[in-house]
Amino acid sequence: MSLIRALQVSLSIANHAVVPRFNQHLLYDTTPMPDDIPKVQEIGATSAPLLSASFFIGDRCRAYNDDYMKCKEEAKGRGELECLKEGRKVTRCAASVIKDINTHCLKQFNAHWECLENNNHHLWECRKPEMELNNCVFEKLGLKKVIPGTPEGETPIHLRPKQLYAQYPGPQY
Repeated sequence: MSLIRALQVSLSIANHAVVPRFNQHLLYDTTPMPDDIPKVQEIGATSAPLLSASFFIGDRCRAYNDDYMKCKEEAKGRGELECLKEGRKVTRCAASVIKDINTHCLKQFNAHWECLENNNHHLWECRKPEMELNNCVFEKLGLKKVIPGTPEGETPIHLRPKQLYAQYPGPQY
């Protein structure tokens, strides 16, 4: 093979490597929802704000979450359409919690979710802003962080004065 042909082959391979192998276009499903399914605006929050608000969402929206999970269980994994009404109620309730937190505790909420965002979503690295957020949300909204399955009589992990795995394992508040 001549040198020129070898260069042509290598250029041809290089040109083909630039072609994207994955679809880079956004896909939208334009099929309208059935009329009996209530309309709801999506929350539009990323994972850090959702994690920050998750325990408060669980506190206020417990009944809606339980209804949704019961529907999914009764449908035995086939409840995509059957459980949309319950799912929309969960979304609407979660959106109301985030709206209320933004209205009454915006500074503490932003500090906590930004800490989570900057610390790979490790809750133990953000106990100080978490405590400030928990206090504000309890005072203003009456919602409390409760970790399910915490043994009776044991101090919940988020209330312990020292965190073992934090970058700074000393007193957190």
